[in-house]
Amino acid sequence: MSSVEEKPHAVCIPFPTQGHVNPMLKLAKVLHHRGFRITFINTEFNHRRLLKARGPDSLDGLPDFCFETIPDGLPSSDADATQDILSLCDSIAKNFMVPFRNRLAELNDTVSSNVPPVSCIVSDLNMHFANTVAEELGIPILLLCPVSAFFFLSIAHTRRLAVESGLLIPPKDVSHLPNGYMDTTIDWISGMKNIRIKDLSSVIFESDSKVKFHKTIQS
Repeated sequence: MSSVEEKPHAVCIPFPTQGHVNPMLKLAKVLHHRGFRITFINTEFNHRRLLKARGPDSLDGLPDFCFETIPDGLPSSDADATQDILSLCDSIAKNFMVPFRNRLAELNDTVSSNVPPVSCIVSDLNMHFANTVAEELGIPILLLCPVSAFFFLSIAHTRRLAVESGLLIPPKDVSHLPNGYMDTTIDWISGMKNIRIKDLSSVIFESDSKVKFHKTIQS
């Protein structure tokens, strides 16, 4: 058996925005340095942006560090900008599982793919479908959470903030807020002493975002 065949094979799939792709790419490079074969799965949109930013030859020269793509289910665009997050979240929930599963099946078909079978999946915490696919295919999965500790703790306590405390009622606009509402102190989250509502991420307070955000947390 060749040294290439003996390498563990990690499939990395980030949440498809720059602030999530870059940390996953850094982790993938560390794993590659430690002897892993890497298949990095980007959306077609982000892969085009990557090639545009780094040049068409930037991904050459590493046969055991490969980039694959899956469609994002959104209208085709050549814009060099982050896609609409709400549309992206919807599409991730509806459209990503099948092409991701198919890509893994192709990689595990060692006769046609000529690569070792997938040893593990490294998925962004927000790509929940990856857990389902990993369980179906019997592949170990690790989750990467690239957000700050502050944002992670905010997410972890959103249900209590919204349901138990009733603090995250999305206002129609600022004029609908009671005086001092945004300065309300939250003193019961360990590690986040005396933060105010206005210190939390704005995405929690937007009506449409809030629905999708809570669905993400519940998943």
